[in-house]
Amino acid sequence: MISPAFATILASGRAQFNGRAAEARRRFPALDMAAFGAFLHDGVDPLVVAVAAAAPERAGGATLAAYDMALELVGHGLAGPAAKNPFLNTVWRELAPSFAPLLAMAPVDVLGMLSNAAIHISSVAGARPAQWQAGMAAVAPQVGSVAQLRAVGQVLAWRAGVAHFRQGALAAADTLPHALALAAFGEPGAHWPQVHAQLMANPWRGNAEGREFGSFTGLGGAFATPPQVRATPDGFGFAVRSAERHYLLVADAYGAVLHSATAQEFELAQTAVPASVRLDGATVHVGARSIALDLPAGDIALAANAHTLAITSPWTHAIRLLPLA
Repeated sequence: MISPAFATILASGRAQFNGRAAEARRRFPALDMAAFGAFLHDGVDPLVVAVAAAAPERAGGATLAAYDMALELVGHGLAGPAAKNPFLNTVWRELAPSFAPLLAMAPVDVLGMLSNAAIHISSVAGARPAQWQAGMAAVAPQVGSVAQLRAVGQVLAWRAGVAHFRQGALAAADTLPHALALAAFGEPGAHWPQVHAQLMANPWRGNAEGREFGSFTGLGGAFATPPQVRATPDGFGFAVRSAERHYLLVADAYGAVLHSATAQEFELAQTAVPASVRLDGATVHVGARSIALDLPAGDIALAANAHTLAITSPWTHAIRLLPLA
């Protein structure tokens, strides 16, 4: 059963809600009304209850906006019991109510932003949607506007593994109140200008170990053959070739993301490494650090951009990524 608050709003606007559902069935002939009903119960009802408690005078408008968006999402197969993206259901049910005051003021903007973020983050291989959701819930009491919601959502998506958001997320973080920006990075009480400067200067801040990326496509990985890697001219990414396919790899302390690229982009990339990097058999030396590699000596290849060393071998489908600093 739905809550009394939601039931009352539906009953008071029955004709209006029924008309919207009928129009949605014309637009989406395959719309499953049973699935829509289930999403009303599981996804819409919790946020209606939250808005009714926070701003009862705005509950009707927020409900109407949520109802319309729910029809759209279920109609596209993005929400409901058989959703292509189950994480979206969770965001509506568990996260959206945390932003009840904002939902009351701008339900379309807030639900649109949360829905788009949920769809995007869960589509990025290697991203951590549950981490993003937990981070958003933790900072919700400090978020006072839709602009702040959008900015903090981008920051937390980056921290949850969407590595190519880095530059945009840092710019967005700079628009936030310092206390909220620091909360988004889990560093309350720190000095934001100092944290921002460190993040700008060192993409591996907080992760001295680096990471490993990629595996064999036959095991659900990204690469059909052991990859070859070169550093891109911008100093931040890597061009990758595996079999006849080419990619752009972006990686930092929070994650690694692979995008499609061209053969020309791979050819323009570089294999040089700085003087601070030296390979001795199966041990790589980066400045004063020495890292023993679990690879046969002799065929190990190195490439470095401004901040990261990439290590590959014909004996593995994985790319080892190490911070240079």
